[in-house]
Amino acid sequence: MKKKDSALPPKPSVQVIERMFTLIDILASREEAISLKEISEKSGLHPSTTHRILNDLATGRFVDRPESGSYRLGMRLLELGNLVKGRLNVRDAALIPMRDLHKLIQQPVNLSMRQGDEIVYVERTYSERSGMQVVRAIGGRAPLHLTSTGKLFLAADDIQQVRNYATRTGLPGHTHNSITQFAVLERELNKARQSGVARDNEELELGVRCMAAGVYDDQGKLLAGLSISAPADRLDEGWLSKLQATAQKISTALGYNKAGSTE
Repeated sequence: MKKKDSALPPKPSVQVIERMFTLIDILASREEAISLKEISEKSGLHPSTTHRILNDLATGRFVDRPESGSYRLGMRLLELGNLVKGRLNVRDAALIPMRDLHKLIQQPVNLSMRQGDEIVYVERTYSERSGMQVVRAIGGRAPLHLTSTGKLFLAADDIQQVRNYATRTGLPGHTHNSITQFAVLERELNKARQSGVARDNEELELGVRCMAAGVYDDQGKLLAGLSISAPADRLDEGWLSKLQATAQKISTALGYNKAGSTE
């Protein structure tokens, strides 16, 4: 007996539903409307069967008929998609991947989002064994230019927006390592743009270094930063690929498609 391939997705138990999924996938493969003849050929279904299923889908607004004999995806799918998108919460999507990353590196992992000229810590996984005091708990805030995640958000801004930020805030420092000059900040942001990763070299707190990677939504917009904090002498560059993979996993759960993104 041939072994069943467990990697293949299960088929619907009702044949007409399987056919409906096939037709929707065909319509989703093209931006423009597709003729009934072409849909029938691609699906392998008889034209009358294809016509009947498409008409039923059109009744439910899952399919539109812009003109006689042609079909495209309908607005009902957009409405349902927006409902699903509205339920997607970056913190919920991040929690388990963050815990998995923490288990690998045994150092604090932070999820932060931008709010005005600051980042806000919205989630954190850590343990006492990390050997690092947790100074900024969930809900804590910090200036953008002094944090790895904050630099990701500034790097996503254009140069005039960054100048405006520098003017508004005055680029105050917290330690002797803090970046307080615009030209230095600009160079730091260029590095972040090129690598997709940003760092904090004891700029917010002495003795603590951080690295951050971005978390993106389905439109390729930067939603949050995922960062690793560690004692300055223990931050391991080997963690970088794990951090990026975890940030990518969270982004994918939020609908991000790197191949189709302009980011």
